[in-house]
Amino acid sequence: MDDAVKLRAFSVQDAQWLVQKHAELYARDEGFDDTFGPLVATVVDDFLKNHDPACERGWIAQKNGDPLGSIFCVRGQEGMAKLRLFFLIPEARGFGLGQHLLDTCMGFAHDAGYPGMRLWTHESHTAACALYAQSGWRCIQSKPVHSFGQNLVEQTWEILF
Repeated sequence: MDDAVKLRAFSVQDAQWLVQKHAELYARDEGFDDTFGPLVATVVDDFLKNHDPACERGWIAQKNGDPLGSIFCVRGQEGMAKLRLFFLIPEARGFGLGQHLLDTCMGFAHDAGYPGMRLWTHESHTAACALYAQSGWRCIQSKPVHSFGQNLVEQTWEILF
């Protein structure tokens, strides 16, 4: 990973960029419709209004002040942590930054006392799914859905600490 890349805490100033980039890139790369951006905005707004810093955190990866991606750890169901908003702009992929973000988030969840983590994704996100599998996660559920204007296979992944 590039030494110039730094992780910092997510802040309210990042919200617009995060929502916009998610909506733009998922529309371009996955064909998602205009319902995806508002979902991301809801997740971001909820985090900003309600997160507990002792057990929930968001990070922004940046280089020279420019944001490259994000990852969040929030309280999930059944006492588990939930990984959310894991995202890298295409130019930042393939250099180990995704692994660094994932390791940081998992380390925080572990240290915060969660017994494990879950996440929700789509089967079409092959690089991310490969990263999860290589990091010890396992797919615990897979089902066809119609979301964001697309026929997708929704997956739930889990890792226990």
